[in-house]
Order: sequence, then C-alpha cells, then structure tokens
Amino acid sequence: MTAQHPVIAVLGSGSWGTALAILLSRNGAIVRLWGHLATESERLHRDGENREFLPGYPFPGGLSVTADLGAALQGAEEVIIVVPSHAFKAVLEKAVPMMELQTSLSWATKGVEPQTLSLLHEVAADLLGDKPTAVISGPSFASEVAKRLPTAVTVASSSPEHAEKIAGYLHSDCFRAYTSDDIIGLEVGGAAKNVMAIGAGIADGLGFGANTRAALITRGLAEIMRLGMALGGKRETLMGLGGMGDLVLTCTDDQSRNRRMGLALAQGLSIDEAKQEIGQEVEGVMTAQAIYNKARKLGVEMPITEQVYRVLHQNLDPKEAVQNLLGRRKRQEAG
Repeated sequence: MTAQHPVIAVLGSGSWGTALAILLSRNGAIVRLWGHLATESERLHRDGENREFLPGYPFPGGLSVTADLGAALQGAEEVIIVVPSHAFKAVLEKAVPMMELQTSLSWATKGVEPQTLSLLHEVAADLLGDKPTAVISGPSFASEVAKRLPTAVTVASSSPEHAEKIAGYLHSDCFRAYTSDDIIGLEVGGAAKNVMAIGAGIADGLGFGANTRAALITRGLAEIMRLGMALGGKRETLMGLGGMGDLVLTCTDDQSRNRRMGLALAQGLSIDEAKQEIGQEVEGVMTAQAIYNKARKLGVEMPITEQVYRVLHQNLDPKEAVQNLLGRRKRQEAG
C-alpha cells in the first residue's frame, strides 16, 4: 500500500456507489465495494460489472466486491458510504467498531436521517465525535461518471486537509472535485433538491410546460436557500454545484429517479407502482417528509416542499397541489 494506491472501502453497491468505486479504481486506488446482500455481491464479482444498475462498465482490476463488511474495511485508509439515507445510520453503526484508528470517513449519500431529522454529519458526529468527516455532493449521474463524461462535484469538510485528500482521490481528467468547509449547505442542497425534482416531474407530467418548470426550479432554489441558511449553511454553497447545480440536473433530466417519480405520480401511478417501475431507491419520497417537518420546526416557509409532501404522504391530488401553489397570494420575489 502506497500513497499512490490508497485502499478505499466504498459501502453501497447501487449505481452511484458502483460509479464512484469505478472512478476511484481508475484513478489508481485499491477499492473494495461492499454490498449488504451476499447474493448481489457474488453476482457483481462473477459478472465483473453491475449489470442491474450500471451495465456495460467493467470493473477495473483494482476493484473487488465483497459482502463481508470487516473484509471491506480491513486496512482501508478511507471509507465512503453510498447507501440510501434511511440506511446510513445502521451501516455506520456497524462499520465504526471495525474501522481502524487512522481510517477517515466520508459519504456521498444525499438525504436526512428520517427518525431524528438529523443531517448526516450530525449522525456521524454522534458516533465518531470530532473526527474529521467529509461529504461528497453535486450534479452527478452515475452513468455519466462511468462514461467518463465531464463532471464536477464539491467535497466539504471541517478539515481542509481531509477535503483535499478526498478531492485528490476523485479528481481526474474528466472529474473535477472542488473543496469547501460548508458541510451543512452541501448536505441541505443534496437532500432538498430531490424533493423539488419530484415536484418538477409532477408539473411536467401534467403538461404545464417549460415556463412552469423554470419557475419551480427558481422558487425551489429560494426554498432550499432559506432552509440551508437557517441551519447555518452558506449562500454561495447553495448557489453552487451542490445546490443550484444539483437542483437543475435532477429537475430537468429523466435520468433522475426523483423526477421520474413525479412523472409517474402525474400519470396516476401510486408511489409503490412508481418505485417498481423505476427499480431503485427514490430518496425524495422519504426526504420530503423529513424536510417538511424540519422546515416546520424551524419556521421556514417551503410551499413547494409542502405540496410535494402532501402529494406523497397525504394523498393530495397532484393537480390540486399545483393549484394550491398558483393560488398563493402575490408577493415580492426576494426572499
């Protein structure tokens, strides 16, 4: 093991975890990709690619797959968690006792801990204390990263050294990693944009057009900024890759599972039917409830989030949700 070939454990073998594992391995790291189901990990190992979630992209030679968490973590210099937000705490609780003292932690999970409404860095701090951690977020579809299409993300940490280290692992001629110290802003942007993408999918599915989509994205960004800044995030972060950049991506492209959820709901499908059609986790469904409750607790006005929450969790008709937004009193744009 050398500085040029760090050992990195990627926990989570879905599309994004697989894409990051491939990127890191292409960059020279020794990567252990962990999945919680032995049958899935065995299939990935046998196929030499993730045929279910990221077909057509063979694993580089430095990438191995395992369902043994201890084996994945042994000797790892860095652990990157890439599991759905509702599983984040459980995976971290299992991993922490097995991590070596010098091992550092980062994550590319986007969401909120559903039971406590905690941001993920708060969950990590409860288990790790003041050990430096980092979050990786930005506009990044897994398939485009695997295709080596130009991509840029942000790595945020309270430790500049840790942020630079993670960015160094990720950075390549087709993948640019910026650094930041604003963990809160990056996490809020990454979580809340999924809710807005469901809203954009609903509006497009109902045939409301490009004008409506542009208005929803812009006012959605205003909501995200109000929440992020109320929690201590920075305006420039929420206007950057992990805020506006990720929001535009997920609201406008059908590679977004959350946008596809909105499209399906507009067509009259139930959440379960839409999930079955999409075939992967749709973070915005659970995140909508968490963000809505967090905003109410803080007294932050988030009308788009509220209507998406009501569609998802109170059986509100999508058409009525749009009318509720259009019927709000007129006001100044700022704020």
